[in-house]
Amino acid sequence: MKFNSFKKYIAAVSVVATTAFTSCLHQLDTTPVDPNVSTKDNVYQTVEDYNQGLAKLYAGYAVTGQQGPDGNGDLGGIDEGASQYLRRYWEAQELPTDEALNCWGDPGQPDMSTMSWSTTNTLNEALYYRVIYQISIANQFIRDCAGAEFDLSRQIAEARFLRAYSYWHALDLYGNGVPKVTEENSVGADLPSPWGAKHNGDELFKYITSELESIINKDNEQHLVETGESMFGQANVGVAYMLLTKVYLNAPVYLDAGLLPGDYLDKAETYVEQVLNRYSLSENKKNNVSAYQSLFLMDNYEEGNEVIFSINYFGNQTRTWGGMTYLINAATGGGMDRDYMGAPGWGGNRALVSLDKYFDNVSDERDLFFYGEGHTPEVTNFYEFSQGVPVMKFRNVDSNGNPGDATFAEVNFPVFRVADAMLMQAEIKVRKYGEHDKQVFTKLWARANRQGQTPDMTLKNILEERARELYWEGHRRQDLRRFNSFTKSEHVTAWPFKGTNTSTPNGISNVDSRYELYPIPASEIGANPNLNQNPGY
Repeated sequence: MKFNSFKKYIAAVSVVATTAFTSCLHQLDTTPVDPNVSTKDNVYQTVEDYNQGLAKLYAGYAVTGQQGPDGNGDLGGIDEGASQYLRRYWEAQELPTDEALNCWGDPGQPDMSTMSWSTTNTLNEALYYRVIYQISIANQFIRDCAGAEFDLSRQIAEARFLRAYSYWHALDLYGNGVPKVTEENSVGADLPSPWGAKHNGDELFKYITSELESIINKDNEQHLVETGESMFGQANVGVAYMLLTKVYLNAPVYLDAGLLPGDYLDKAETYVEQVLNRYSLSENKKNNVSAYQSLFLMDNYEEGNEVIFSINYFGNQTRTWGGMTYLINAATGGGMDRDYMGAPGWGGNRALVSLDKYFDNVSDERDLFFYGEGHTPEVTNFYEFSQGVPVMKFRNVDSNGNPGDATFAEVNFPVFRVADAMLMQAEIKVRKYGEHDKQVFTKLWARANRQGQTPDMTLKNILEERARELYWEGHRRQDLRRFNSFTKSEHVTAWPFKGTNTSTPNGISNVDSRYELYPIPASEIGANPNLNQNPGY
């Protein structure tokens, strides 16, 4: 897959946006209020202009606005770096789980790690509006493509995928009651209604799956390109199959039991097979690092056989205090080697012993933790970075150890990987048939040079293997919910600080079920009386 070509488009819009969007926190769709701001008629003159407009959609997952890292951000009312899409999404999926803990005391930050947020949590508010804003600019791009004199069917298909991707985040995080807005809605018209009256209704689920199933169909004019025809980090048919697998596999979490499609596992099984037909595991050591670690360094764009979809970063051309700059620096501190990490370090995020235990003191190349002097694995002081297990999974260096930009990361974030697809296929088989062979475990353990006897293929063992293989990649909350182990404890018991507070390290096994979903921000409920708050808030 080609990387530099895609870099050309992303970099062109990540500092100076080519589409005309402004935003404040409490507007779903926006229009330029400054007559000097560019509009469709003078922005889109050529196909190249539309390509750069599309690149703005991709850049929305990586950066925060028109300038970066500070000033002229897409959202107001919060620190710009803290509002960045990947940073907010990663924290929402990792901090309230057995994999991560943040030691900062910023407003709203401790609540994310202790599963005790409220409807006024500023970080949840920033995440909600970031997701909604991303959907809004996709809608606007699709509107702008209408009536163009060029064939933009491929660009529209990609925009539809990116909109479905963000709507999936909305469904996963907030449920079915988020605002219903597509390209059919007029900008600035009446306040939108929710997709459905119930948080676990099927309206948004059906919309996401129908959109994805439409754009993978080559008989439709608007369809995605095949895997081999796309660039690294670009949406293609394989990426859409992966997202469809995710949506269908998690259907019992999203939907009321009475609305659950009877064939949801059949659909997930079909789609994951399509993914595995197109991608393969990276199994060879690269330069100075293992095959596994090569997936999380600056030159991971060479691993397009395994990395299905990514959010791309190019150092100074994608300036942000969020994204990979945040993930690497927040994981670096204390006695860790800054040159090895390729970052100065902010000392924020570390793992818990509840993650470390999945490696059982067994040799495993996926064990990318720091056990150096001055750090203790047990956490008694929530705000002390030296307590906990530092993670060295992502580093701002290449596979030869050469450093990247001194300030802004150059590592691409792997949104979807084929190892995830392999584990989902095994999970689907076990859920459908009650059993499956150990081949997936065998392959992943061989790649990691993990010692010992591979376990039986059970749901509990699959969940543990997902922790070993996919930790800190933004999947854990979703996985725990699917295995009834997020607010409950079917397969995973209490981890430190679960459902408690910063002074109570001993977490509790069963937490109020309202925390299965994040609340729609109180500010949004107040601004739009058509919306309903999620249960329990």
